[in-house]
Amino acid sequence: MDPSKILVLVLDRDAVSRTAISSALSAAGYVVVEAATQAEAISQVQRRRFNVFIKGFEAAKIDAIDLMTRVRAITPDTQFIFIGRGGTIRTAVKALRQGAFEYLEKPCEPREVIEAVRKALDHQALVAEDPELKLRLRRRSEPDIFVGSSPAAERIRALVTDVAPADVTVLITGESGTGKEIVARAIHLRSRRRDGPFVAVNSAALPDSLIESELFGHVRGAFTGAVSDRLGRFQMAHGGTLFLDEIGDMSAKGQADLLRVLEDGVFRPIGSPKPVQADVRIIAATNRDLEADAMQGRFREDLYYRLNIMEIPLPPLRDRAADIPALADSFLAHFCAKHQRRRKKYSTEAIDLFATLPWPGNIRQLRNVCERLVVTAPASVIQVQDLPEALVSGRRRSQEFVIRAGMTVAQVEAELISQTLRMVTSNRAKAAAALGISRRTLQYKLKRYGID
Repeated sequence: MDPSKILVLVLDRDAVSRTAISSALSAAGYVVVEAATQAEAISQVQRRRFNVFIKGFEAAKIDAIDLMTRVRAITPDTQFIFIGRGGTIRTAVKALRQGAFEYLEKPCEPREVIEAVRKALDHQALVAEDPELKLRLRRRSEPDIFVGSSPAAERIRALVTDVAPADVTVLITGESGTGKEIVARAIHLRSRRRDGPFVAVNSAALPDSLIESELFGHVRGAFTGAVSDRLGRFQMAHGGTLFLDEIGDMSAKGQADLLRVLEDGVFRPIGSPKPVQADVRIIAATNRDLEADAMQGRFREDLYYRLNIMEIPLPPLRDRAADIPALADSFLAHFCAKHQRRRKKYSTEAIDLFATLPWPGNIRQLRNVCERLVVTAPASVIQVQDLPEALVSGRRRSQEFVIRAGMTVAQVEAELISQTLRMVTSNRAKAAAALGISRRTLQYKLKRYGID
């Protein structure tokens, strides 16, 4: 969606915090209105329909719930994000239970606020009652990575459709940049838990000393420094989806703690005697060969089988090269709207070049290149000379391969055929011509070497 059509109201008595939040959201393209008092905020709500209301509050103030009730009486579809310091956890829990979308702890990074707003808009697009608002939010805030007609794209769409309604654990595998978190969000938004939160965790970034607290939370006084109750990620995701990214890099302790919850269905916040029901759906993702890691003892085999009830393998972009023109067009349209630039298009030569590049960074790299071209290409038609030099150099490198000592002639021939097919986007007639053989001979060699 076009962020310039999204209205965000920021209410915080702390002028420094209010300005920091507003500046970050304005830089992301949103229309932001500031308020220092509740009276100012209510006055703004009575004049304009805000998509998101960000409210900062302190431990001594417990007016957040009352304010949310008053605003919702005027605009029922406004999504609330609360930002508070330690000591406000009980108020935050109450707010989440009464319909607030997210709670963040101060100090928070600008990217955390922007991500929370994006998630709130995704949620709003699903639950909005106002027809005008629903129409305005119909388009996702992220470009579509499912476009394309290749068998790989069709398989991904079919798997997401089949898996989403079933409340089972999902393991998404694939190289970095293939869109694993986007697929996880798509599953969540098509599931029965779509009205609940989607909470993402970078498993590799959880040190052993903080794993239990991060995942399961703690109560005040549980250990030195625990000055207030803290929600864990399982509690934050209650009724929704918990996305565990980079699960293959989770420590041995984290794997053991996670397995215990998956087996028992309950957990205990640190320092609390009361068990808590884990009402979440787990979606995990990894760029590692988790099955091989499990067989070799680098990952818990029992946890692997718990996570891998349904697997969605995402192919690298080089294996769905036929989708690259559709993906590039989708990204271009999205970023022209996001950055408020006139509509652009690719020249035939530029899009043909895109289809022959190796894209080691996969969809993420293609997405970033398209955004850069929206900002830097001077004309409405993007030409080959507008592309980053490093990208074109990558194509030249991709057209070379190393013959290693010990390789058989058959291995060299198979590698040459594979790379030629990638270069010409799997067009077999062009590949045969480039190799100097007939198409019938090429068909024979593909079958002989088992090249798909």
